[in-house]
Formats: sequence, structure tokens, C-alpha cells
Amino acid sequence: MDNNMKWLNEKKIEKTIRALENNNINGYFAKDKDELISTIKSIVKSGSTVSCGGSMTLFETDIIDFLRGSDYNFLDRYKEGLSANDIKEIYRKSFFADAYFTSSNAITENGELYNVDGNGNRVAAMIYGPDKVIVISGVNKIVKNEQEAIERVRNIAAPANAKRLNTDTPCSISGSCAYCSSSDRICCDYVTIKKQRSKGRMHVIFLNEVLGY
Repeated sequence: MDNNMKWLNEKKIEKTIRALENNNINGYFAKDKDELISTIKSIVKSGSTVSCGGSMTLFETDIIDFLRGSDYNFLDRYKEGLSANDIKEIYRKSFFADAYFTSSNAITENGELYNVDGNGNRVAAMIYGPDKVIVISGVNKIVKNEQEAIERVRNIAAPANAKRLNTDTPCSISGSCAYCSSSDRICCDYVTIKKQRSKGRMHVIFLNEVLGY
């Protein structure tokens, strides 16, 4: 990415952060992964119980490894050897976590977070439960408005995740949404977060990178 595009993206991030803050959602711009970690440490105190939603961004930014190696009590849904019941129990315990880490399928320039889930555990925790929600996002997740957010999920996030999860859905073959009724469908719960009542609960940290789907 050349300096002109970096500058243009930074302006987009700044505009989106201002809109988020108008909606009682704290916004940050981390220039690199070291600044991302320091920002997280400033939000989530040591010894906190933390959990996470399914997210490629958390892996690409090494946040999963950071949580595993930190002094946080990490409810690790990705730990080897977990049974389906173990994972379900982690999903439930996540509602009582001090902080919940995730990304977002799309974030509008109006300061709204748009997400689509298969099981609903991620969007449910974003809405209610954990004391704090930490959303980590690449600049590629920023869209103009909710309609663009819907299109982004239909044509990018959902097909890419369906392919990653090897689901038996039309989008994993065609690359775009077919409004299917497959039993493997990963688009079941649609949530738009437009505002937070509690200031200081939700935190969105942007990096000027292409991250996740």
C-alpha cells in the first residue's frame, strides 16, 4: 500500500472513529501491532477473564497468541482437545467475562457495527453480557452505510467464511449469497449495533491493514 492510499485510509478511519464516538463507542487507531497490544492493555486490566468470538482477524493480528501468553484468564475456544460440550460451556461462560474480543463483519462510516452469525454466540456477547467488548478491525471492514454492510457480508464475508469452514452451501461454490436454506447455512442471526447505552463498554480498534473477511 503506497503512502497516498495509507493517508486516504487513515482519513476514513478517523471519520469512522468520530462517528463511533457519537454513538457512545470508543474508537482507536493503532499504527501497528505493538500499538494494538498497548491499546488493549490500557483497556483491559491484568488478571481479567477474557474470551473471544470466531475471528480470522484475531489470528492475523496474533491476538489469540497474545491472550494465551498473557496474565489474562483466557477462555480459549480454540484450545486443542475440546469437545462440543466444552466449547458450548465456553460460549456460556463468555457472557460473564470481563472483556470479549472479536472483529466485525462491517463497520459503517456512520459508526454502526453490522454482523451476521451462524450460532449467534458472537453477536449475543457483543450485545450483552461481557463488561467490555474489544472489536479489532482492518480498514477493509469500513463501508459507507448499512446497505453496503449487507452487500459486504453477502459477497465477501459469508462466502469466504463458508469456504474456510467447508460448508455445504451454495456460496462456498459460487462465491456469493443465494439466500439458501441449507442446514449448513452460517448466516442465521443478523445484528446491527447502532449505539451503546454504556459509554466505555465497546471499544473498536482499527489498523490500516486488510484483515479478516
